[in-house]
Amino acid sequence: MALPIMPKATAVWLVENTGLTFEQIGDFCGMHALEIQGIADGEVAVGIIGHDPITAEQINKEEIEKAEADENYRMQLSAQARKHMNQKMKGARYTPVARRQDKPEAIAYILKHHPYIPDSKIVKLIGTTKKTIESIRDRSHWNAQNLKGKDPVLLGLCSQTALDQLVDKYRPARDDADESDAQQSA
Repeated sequence: MALPIMPKATAVWLVENTGLTFEQIGDFCGMHALEIQGIADGEVAVGIIGHDPITAEQINKEEIEKAEADENYRMQLSAQARKHMNQKMKGARYTPVARRQDKPEAIAYILKHHPYIPDSKIVKLIGTTKKTIESIRDRSHWNAQNLKGKDPVLLGLCSQTALDQLVDKYRPARDDADESDAQQSA
C-alpha cells in the first residue's frame, strides 16, 4: 500500500480528476474505499483543496493512465516520494484545537468496542496519553459522566484502514470448539 504525503487532499484530486475506482484511490492513499466514496459524495473532506500528485512528483501520469485502463492495477508511489516517506518525521502529530475535545470520546469508543487493543496502540492511533486512557477507563476523567463513545474515524482522528488493522491484529481468536459445541446443543 502506497501512502501519499497528503492523503485526503490527494484523494480529493484523484476523485475529481481521474476515472479510478474507489478501491484504487483508497489503496493508493491509504484510506478505506468507503472514505473515498464519502469524498465523492461530498460528505468527507469538505473544504479540502485537491493536491495534484503528479506535480508533487508522487506519481506520474502514465501510472494513472495504466490504472484507469485496468481496474485491478494498483498504483505505486514514485521512487522520490518513497524516499521522502522513509525519512522519519520529528515531533508529535498536531491536532487542531477544535478536534482535541473529541479524543476522549474516541478513546471511550475504542475501550468499549475494542477493549483488547493495547493502550500503547491507542496512544499512537488517536494521539493521546496513557494517563488519559486510564482516566477514561476508570471513570476518573474530569468529563467522564458526559462522554459518549464516538467512532474515531467519523471524528477524523484516524483512518478506517488504521483502525481495521489494529482490530484485526489484536482481536482475540475465537474458540472454534466453543462454537461447535453451541451449535450442537441448539
